[in-house]
Amino acid sequence: MKVLMLNGSPKADGNTNRALTEIGEQLKKESIDYEIFQIGGQAIRDCIGCGQCTEKGCVFDDDVTNAFIAKAQEADGFIFGTPVYYAHPSGRIQSLLDRAFYAGGTAFAFKPGAAVAVARRAGTTASVDVLEKYFGINNMPTVPSTYWNVAHGRVPGEAGQDLEGMQTMRNLARNMAWMLKCIEAGRKAGIDHPEVEKSARTNFIR
Repeated sequence: MKVLMLNGSPKADGNTNRALTEIGEQLKKESIDYEIFQIGGQAIRDCIGCGQCTEKGCVFDDDVTNAFIAKAQEADGFIFGTPVYYAHPSGRIQSLLDRAFYAGGTAFAFKPGAAVAVARRAGTTASVDVLEKYFGINNMPTVPSTYWNVAHGRVPGEAGQDLEGMQTMRNLARNMAWMLKCIEAGRKAGIDHPEVEKSARTNFIR
């Protein structure tokens, strides 16, 4: 089993990565593999709702979105990590996830997900709330922890000094591992995810 983690910061070695690495090290202790997908510093397109999605994902293939969708297809669980600059998730991670879920939502459905936010001080819980909206609209169980999935730090490395934050990350990893193992055990026992009714959109409601 493998967890795919998205680092929504342009800084590969910043505090968001520090939080994700803490999760990853605990996942390894639980015999769960992980990979951190770095969003990087290049431009990320917004979703324009063109409806021209392809088998590969988004019709626009000039950034990392389709590469992330391809990796998501092979993953069993997800953790989305974001830095907080202005009391909300980075625009980069929202642009990528909008397109990834619009064009490749089946790669994420019925797989557990968690959101992590790292900030100097404020905006963390609001950022987690935004990222968790992707789970709720796509049949994804949300993985909890013993506190909100947040850590604090400004300069690279400071998040590692947030003892409560790092403890929260480890407990999140334990819960993710437990949920993945429960899903696997259920599948082996012949229990698969439920069928979903075909979408009935009440578009007349304004």
